[in-house]
Amino acid sequence: MAKDIEKYNDDELYYMLSSDKKSAEKAFAELYARYSSRVYAYCRRFLGNKEDAQDVFQETFVRFLDSTKQERLMTNVPAFLLKIARNLCVNLKRKQLNPVSFEDYMVVNDSNNDSNELLGLITTAMEVLPDEYKDMFILREYDGLSYKEISDLANVPLSTVKIRIFRAKQKIREILAPYLKELERF
Repeated sequence: MAKDIEKYNDDELYYMLSSDKKSAEKAFAELYARYSSRVYAYCRRFLGNKEDAQDVFQETFVRFLDSTKQERLMTNVPAFLLKIARNLCVNLKRKQLNPVSFEDYMVVNDSNNDSNELLGLITTAMEVLPDEYKDMFILREYDGLSYKEISDLANVPLSTVKIRIFRAKQKIREILAPYLKELERF
């Protein structure tokens, strides 16, 4: 290779995955280094379960590698990886069909550490969001994607993305309101 593997852009690396074994391994290692933490963080936030997140994370990269066997135009590797992860997360949630209510998650916390308690409540609030809201919220607030990027990734109209993110924020505020009101008293 004429230049170091790190100097190739994502699209070039993607197409290298279809070349000789040595080049493909180096290209995959570089793409994995660039995006693995982002993909895992997305899976972890969406699923809320470490084991499920690890399974989906691994399956994401397996499917990503399999995609190189198909003729495709690659213009945005990180968005493609997130789309694979998103679809796998949504499918797993559908299979589980375990509706969760906020009351199921309420646990008395004997700890006086307010920040840990608040973090736990935010995590709980994320867990009880409907999947379509949670997905959009995570992509926007944690992954920093624009509304347009989310619309393209989820294959839904831009207005739907905006509504779902608004409703997700509204629901989180609603869930946290009693706790925040309690904090104001102190």
